[in-house]
Amino acid sequence: MGSFSIWHWLIVLAVVLLLFGRGKIPELMGDVAKGIKNFKKGMSDEDAAAADKSIDGKTVDHKSDEVR
Repeated sequence: MGSFSIWHWLIVLAVVLLLFGRGKIPELMGDVAKGIKNFKKGMSDEDAAAADKSIDGKTVDHKSDEVR
């Protein structure tokens, strides 16, 4: 009762294919891959920006309300 047989999985697969179609699933996976790639790029850009702000291993904080 706790596990599903191969027939259960085949029926689930058939229902998914009927709902999304054959062309939609690869399109969705491509969108997921693009999202992951953009996330990783954003994280590396953030690390690079943090490295640019650091001086001798210390970060520089800027106060926006400070008058020069």
